[in-house]
Amino acid sequence: MAGTYIDRPIRVASCIDNMQLGGTELNAIRTIEHLDRDRFPVIAVSLQDHGPLLDRYAAAGVPVHVFPMKSLYSAKAVQHGLRLATLFRRERIDIVHSHDAYTSVYATLWARLAGVPAVIASRRSWHSPHLQGRILRANRLAYRYVDYVVANSPSVSQLVRSEGGVEEARSITLPNFLDDSAYDELPAAARRQRLDELGVPENSFVVGILARLAPEKDHASLLRAVDQLKTRIPTLHLVLVGGGPERAALETLAVELGLTDRVHFAGQQPPSPNLHSLFDLSVLCSTSEAFSNSILEAMAVGRAVVATAVGGNGDAVAHERTGLLVPAGDPTALAAAIDRLYADPALRREYGEAGRAEARGAYHSTAVIPQVEALYARLGSQRGR
Repeated sequence: MAGTYIDRPIRVASCIDNMQLGGTELNAIRTIEHLDRDRFPVIAVSLQDHGPLLDRYAAAGVPVHVFPMKSLYSAKAVQHGLRLATLFRRERIDIVHSHDAYTSVYATLWARLAGVPAVIASRRSWHSPHLQGRILRANRLAYRYVDYVVANSPSVSQLVRSEGGVEEARSITLPNFLDDSAYDELPAAARRQRLDELGVPENSFVVGILARLAPEKDHASLLRAVDQLKTRIPTLHLVLVGGGPERAALETLAVELGLTDRVHFAGQQPPSPNLHSLFDLSVLCSTSEAFSNSILEAMAVGRAVVATAVGGNGDAVAHERTGLLVPAGDPTALAAAIDRLYADPALRREYGEAGRAEARGAYHSTAVIPQVEALYARLGSQRGR
């Protein structure tokens, strides 16, 4: 809320489940890095004591308070909770903003017990393996006791209202946004060097996916789509960027399909540079997705996107304008969409440029951070009432 009077800085505790290189985790640190921290000084709370993002918090000058635990329902969780409540009171925290499924329960509970004036929970996943059963029920209960539930796409906000029982007035959509570096394409020489290192020949048509190698990302359907296209598009090569538990199974599938010379595993990579620059066409074939940073990153460097019509993918990809949406778990439909954009380079460029404009207009820090700061200012202006 522009112009809201703030009599003193509004102190925020940003709470995250872990410090790994995931979409939610990266969005949390990006938010902190771009906030006006004279107005909104921040501390961070993590439920894990390790991970590559700890260095990024340190570089940002943000203290991280760690409360490591394996279960929210253990005696240690209660001990840590008492410490957490003490931390909130000692630091005079005005707003607790939890970003993940576990902190949206744990930090919410202890923030309320500590008397924190304002509490924000988040839902940033669709029907994922990480938000099912007891933790999903606990989140729905926690939503009753927060000021707002933030979702990262309109579709997820609708899910919060329909499944979580949150009234519309307490449901807010704040989309993911990207680092400035995500908008920078790799120079041609650097792109060629990276593709050489992966074994991708020159003059290949490179289809790529940047996503964790996990079951819900359904890379297997993409491999089967490539198998259907290998005769139709002799120059087709597939690059998979990301690590995860499915790598061995996917390598085995590539062998079974006779694709070992066409499928290239790049493994886990740092978030910068934006490796969608390696691709001629970006794909995301998840069976469950909330609002994908990977899609936004593809758009940021002008790549047309083929994505499955699940969760928030339809909020990110405008069908027939910035890319194509296909049914999940359907290699034939996926192959047809890839083939269509391969055969029509002008359409591919048109979708890519439309996506680039959308990413700069809606998913840059200058578009999203003012919304975050307005929310914090509105809540901060109510403290002491």
